[in-house]
Amino acid sequence: MRGAEVIAQFRMDREFLLNRSNRLRNFMGTDKIRKYLSRKNRMAPVHSIRDVRTGMSHVNLKAKILEVAEPKPVVTRYGNNATVAKVLVGDETGTIKLCLWNGQINSVSVGDTVQIENAQASMFRGERQLSLGKKGTVNSVEVFKPELKSMELPSAKT
Repeated sequence: MRGAEVIAQFRMDREFLLNRSNRLRNFMGTDKIRKYLSRKNRMAPVHSIRDVRTGMSHVNLKAKILEVAEPKPVVTRYGNNATVAKVLVGDETGTIKLCLWNGQINSVSVGDTVQIENAQASMFRGERQLSLGKKGTVNSVEVFKPELKSMELPSAKT
């Protein structure tokens, strides 16, 4: 480094970093690493509703649509007219409301299994909810369940 500017970087072996005679061995205890690990843990993948905490971002999970509330017209904080609907989604660990806007509302219906990606968790009027924002998506997932047909065995002729 030259001041705060990085001029070169290279990979180091873990053994080298942990070597007692190495002055860099305490690097893992520095503020930069702790802040990085804290940020990384905040963005840890979420695979069930039970794990969703207020303030989380990049939430990805698969859930079933249990209820779709009547869409309501609203005026956004930017002065735009929009339509919003709260959708109750659930999995085997719990339920949470998902806030859908405009065209997203018609893309789901009760009973659908959906994959929610890049959602943010927040608290609204004392209730946890997920919102998709600009980068979030909700897609219907077709669950493949092969149908078992009763097989008829050929009768033996005697």
